[in-house]
Amino acid sequence: MSEPFVEPAAVRDDLPAGADLVVGPARAERELSVEQVSLARRLRQPRTIVSIAVPLAIIGLFVYLNRDRLSQVPALVLQANPLLVGAAFVVFYAGFPLRGRRWALLLRWTGFRIGTKDATEILYLSWFVNCVVPAKLGDVYRAWLLKLNSSASLSRTFGTVFIERVLDLFAIALLGLAAGYWSFRAGLPPAIEAVFVVGLAVVLLLALGMFSLRNFGRRILTRLPIPARFVELYDRFEEGVFGAIGVRRLPVLVILTASIWGTEAIRLFLVVHALDFPGVSLGLSGAVFVALIGSLLTAIPLSPAGLGFAQAGVIGVLTVAYGVPLPEATAITVLDWVISVISIIVLGAIAYLVSAKPRGEGRIA
Repeated sequence: MSEPFVEPAAVRDDLPAGADLVVGPARAERELSVEQVSLARRLRQPRTIVSIAVPLAIIGLFVYLNRDRLSQVPALVLQANPLLVGAAFVVFYAGFPLRGRRWALLLRWTGFRIGTKDATEILYLSWFVNCVVPAKLGDVYRAWLLKLNSSASLSRTFGTVFIERVLDLFAIALLGLAAGYWSFRAGLPPAIEAVFVVGLAVVLLLALGMFSLRNFGRRILTRLPIPARFVELYDRFEEGVFGAIGVRRLPVLVILTASIWGTEAIRLFLVVHALDFPGVSLGLSGAVFVALIGSLLTAIPLSPAGLGFAQAGVIGVLTVAYGVPLPEATAITVLDWVISVISIIVLGAIAYLVSAKPRGEGRIA
């Protein structure tokens, strides 16, 4: 029997994060169109429109100010080798079953069994939401989709999504530091030194945060004047976080996480080789470094999929750190963005319309 649904503080109507995408599953089962209407309403909200319009306006201003140098970008993109572009597309999408498998294992280790296919489908739909609305609401949407289609605990599921994000941040920081050190072993540019400092700070803060959450999280909550139900929600959340990891499970998680981020780096590596600009060669270590920087910037919640921020960061790293001319750097960034974001918006919209899970009809036993 499924547990009674209690909306956690993070998704109550009086809080912005995910408020329009999360409803109680009992209500959702009675009104199957609620989620679709809610997502459409979210897309029409002023803050969503602003989060898309402002970055687009900044991008438009950047293109206008550099119009002479960027006028050749469309032609540069169109000259890409279609076979290598297709290979980059395939490698990128090979990462989704890996992500689905990792999430399925995290859920299984907390006591809920789900197949890799169902986990991958829900995860891909959440990526689609992240690409069209800001504030990383796709993570909230993923937990809610699983709750809508199964008897999984919503709080515990949030815990698995949280620990998954922690694993990704650790991977981005550590792999990025290693790739950057190898790529710039002859000498670090000042801008890259700053990135290294940020990476080390991220690793230390994540480690400190996980230690504090594990050892002091519940103690702090029990001493605060808050209702007992919030402590119960935290207990389930903590079970999702720490019940999904352990010393014997870490090797599997490390291999999967490294493989996932390997697909991100190989995608960019293939994009660079597909364009084959004279004098432009990142190498695999450079591709790892740039791809991880771009992925980290997509986490900025001010715009969908880091629109504007991620592209500016990748172009900046390519031009400043690797000496790639602005037109070529922009062409690399645009082609990579088409594969990693635009394709998700197009294919994700189709998956959203075809899938039974947004309507609560894709029941998971």
